Amino acid sequence: MTLRIAVPNKGALSQAATEMLRESGYRQRQDAKELALVDVDNDVEFFYLRPRDIALYVGEGTLDVGITGRDLLLDSGAKADEVLGLGFGRSTFRFAGPIGRFHDIAELAGTRIATSYVGIVRQYLAEHGIEATVNRLDGAVESSVQLGVADLIADVVETGSTLHKAGLETFGEPILESEAVLITRGGSTHPALDVFRRRLEGVMVARSYVMMDYDIPEAEVTRAVDLTPGIESPTVSPLHRQGWVAVRAMVPRSEAHRVMDELWTIGARGILVTDIHACRL
Repeated sequence: MTLRIAVPNKGALSQAATEMLRESGYRQRQDAKELALVDVDNDVEFFYLRPRDIALYVGEGTLDVGITGRDLLLDSGAKADEVLGLGFGRSTFRFAGPIGRFHDIAELAGTRIATSYVGIVRQYLAEHGIEATVNRLDGAVESSVQLGVADLIADVVETGSTLHKAGLETFGEPILESEAVLITRGGSTHPALDVFRRRLEGVMVARSYVMMDYDIPEAEVTRAVDLTPGIESPTVSPLHRQGWVAVRAMVPRSEAHRVMDELWTIGARGILVTDIHACRL
């Protein structure tokens, strides 16, 4: 049975999702105008949809699985569940008001809030016992305060430079930390879903780790292995040179240079780092 997958057709999530799917071994469209694509070899079919609509299609069971933002999933109210964070498209959703005006969410009572994410904001206010008017705007939310339609806004914040240009600043704790997520309908048991998920997980691990190879005097193996324990255990092989061994291990990408320096200090030589393109752990 073909696995039917929803993919963002545009916006910040689209390109990153397509790249991850390609790295996972799936065919992807060459023309941005294509609405669907069948990958016969992997028995999957991709549908390119508005990111905001994906949770609804998956929640209704029309499609089996989808990639969308956590913020869009929660805002939709769809009967779909997040099953895996994908590590890209990260953003922070926060309140922002005129500089110096607001300092705490307790001050929101009785205010008018403009946002593109009405569902998230209303739920957040309800959880904190705050009554306020929430109005939906689909774009240019930052201008709503200056134009007198709202007292403050709730929106995705990246650098905050756009807010400052509009005379706004963030306050209070973040409403939501979002990223791209893999979603399915609750209780979905499609037989191909596990394979699809494992492939995506393999890509995320491959992006986070590098393979490190080095030669080390046999007397220093214990110290070297402490520095490069690998996932399960490093591979240690004897070398033709008496008293030396070769070691291979996966190392977190962010720590690779520090580990290389420390290995060199204890006598390791021929230290090589290579990218991992895919894996299964």
